[in-house]
Amino acid sequence: MTDTIAPEKNSPPGGEPTEAELARARKEHIGRYVAMILLPFVMVSMMITGYLAAMHSPAPNNMPIAVAGSMQQAGEFARAIEDADPDAVDVRVVATDAEARDLVLAREVAGAVSLSDGNAATVYTAGAAGASQSSMVSGMLAPQVLGQGLALTVDDLAPLPENDTAGLAAMFMATALMLAGYMPLSIMLSNSPELLRVRRVVPLLAGWSALIAALVWFVAGPILGAIEGNTATVLGICWVSVFAVGSVQLFLTRILGPMAVLVGMLFLMVLGVPASNMGMSVHALPSLYATLHGFLPTAAAGESLRSVLYFGGDGLGGHLLVLVVGAVLALAATVGVDALKRRRNPDAGDPEVTLPSLTAGPRPTSDRVRYVTLAFFPLGMVVMMLSVMLGAMYQPTPRDMPVTVVAATTEQAEQVVAGLEQNMSGLFELRASDSIDDARADVQDRTVVAAYVLPSATSPTATLITNEAAGMSQQQVVTTIFGQVAAGSQMPLTTENLAPLPGSDSMGTVTLYVAMGWIMSGFMLVVVAGSAQPAAMRLRRLLPIAAGWAVFMSAVIWVIADPIVGAVDGHFLPLFGTGIVAIFATSMFTAVPARLFGLLAVLPAVGILMFLGVPASNGAMSMYMTPEIFKFLHGVLPMPAAVESVRSILYFGGDAVGGHLLTLAIWGAVSLLCVVAIDAVRARKEPAKQEIDA
Repeated sequence: MTDTIAPEKNSPPGGEPTEAELARARKEHIGRYVAMILLPFVMVSMMITGYLAAMHSPAPNNMPIAVAGSMQQAGEFARAIEDADPDAVDVRVVATDAEARDLVLAREVAGAVSLSDGNAATVYTAGAAGASQSSMVSGMLAPQVLGQGLALTVDDLAPLPENDTAGLAAMFMATALMLAGYMPLSIMLSNSPELLRVRRVVPLLAGWSALIAALVWFVAGPILGAIEGNTATVLGICWVSVFAVGSVQLFLTRILGPMAVLVGMLFLMVLGVPASNMGMSVHALPSLYATLHGFLPTAAAGESLRSVLYFGGDGLGGHLLVLVVGAVLALAATVGVDALKRRRNPDAGDPEVTLPSLTAGPRPTSDRVRYVTLAFFPLGMVVMMLSVMLGAMYQPTPRDMPVTVVAATTEQAEQVVAGLEQNMSGLFELRASDSIDDARADVQDRTVVAAYVLPSATSPTATLITNEAAGMSQQQVVTTIFGQVAAGSQMPLTTENLAPLPGSDSMGTVTLYVAMGWIMSGFMLVVVAGSAQPAAMRLRRLLPIAAGWAVFMSAVIWVIADPIVGAVDGHFLPLFGTGIVAIFATSMFTAVPARLFGLLAVLPAVGILMFLGVPASNGAMSMYMTPEIFKFLHGVLPMPAAVESVRSILYFGGDAVGGHLLTLAIWGAVSLLCVVAIDAVRARKEPAKQEIDA
């Protein structure tokens, strides 16, 4: 690898390049360095700004609600809901209970209230239309019902099936389909542009779509069991989704070239994921996302799958129409652009190859090998995303979640623990204690998830001590289950939340998105450098670039999170310093597989940093609700270390940052040593190779 400026191929006889050629080569050399910095900066900034702005503090926003009952009673109830928060709801009054139910099942409203019985009310939700939306509807409407002195019943008209209790199957399947649709086209443009001719790419895209459709169905269905039935329809939806996204991305590559990857990421991931209505209701996000939900492909694919999996195909046609129309228009536009280019320049050939090899070796001499390698890259990404992330999170269940039971004496607490373990075997790791102060301290420092304090002579009620900032999902689990325990024992229960989340992070996901920004920054720098400017991969150049990049991007991510989005309040110095360590360590780690595998290093790097790291992070979901392996990975991977560092800084005074910084530093130091060793081995082999060639 060299950073000298090579003469152009058409240099005059004698091999001496002209001054103009040298100037052009210097400009290209500098331009590659600029691209190496600019591209990851735009990608990371776009992703983190988009996700934080959309989802750091979801709240009802023009959420459609139906109210059924007599005109007078329904009208009064509707006005009461609107008066409580006019911007939160969009209320419609309907005549009958049946009409309200139909609107919920058709997903035309997020929820409904039926006042058909004068002294009672029923709140209708549809968990399969979105678990977060269902709980938000119940949380918003239940206080209004109870406040009017009515008996409350909550009826989930479409509960999620037992094989997908989190409702994540459709979301991860749709995300995998989007990835498979837009990623190959951008790589083809740089590596094998001859495949992008319309007569070749359309049949290739059709076959690729069929392969991905079968793969996504096979992993989500027969392997994981996250979906059941509707095989032919699911395969068809998957095929149309990949083909439509690939067709649009083909058009984008025609008009934008390599920059098409940024546009694809913007509309499919940055805007597409929040607008999909899969992980979070679009009626809990800024109003822009409800509009985008109507025509972006991520939403169309996700809602198509949801319609078939949970609602008997109701509403499928409209979402499929979005995908079909998009594919037809994109292919027609591509043909038109090609015709226009041929008219202007009949002798124009394929675009220049800018990424000769996806591996660390030279460009394969065999086209077949090159094409297989090209397909292997996105195929591996899709398999890892579905098998690891969906497999880890689609059935969240408490597993040995640590909870302390506190009583007047240790013996009494042990008796209660023994009784609870008979009914909740495997769900909790119950510990007995006779000290409320010790239990409260353990909850505060996250040693245990909660403490269940039994009634005593001085306190006639049971108390559940929780820690919301330590993880909302685990707090919800212990609140629900121990609420049932107290009710079964006919004991009143009060809840004490030691660290409530602020309004700027109402779901507790800011820690994950900030950490994700750090990890993506370190990873993207090395990946882009390896293809855009290989000269920068020499260690003596990479070290100062990575260090400067870490300082710059750590500051950028804080600016995005605090003054721009408002998801974070202050804490600049500790977040800035920790971010530098996390970004630099991730860069060093990514440099190891990049030395060995070239661009294919994305597969092991993303697999470890993201696909294993996110489920193990204790950010999106409690590590006590994922398979056992992720509890171990939580203590060793960079992503959990970054997430827990942010959590400790924001909500716990930095109490645990030191240990997590050590984890990140070890990853960085060991990775750096590996890079040095790889370079040393290659340096020794190079003279031997030159002697053999001579």
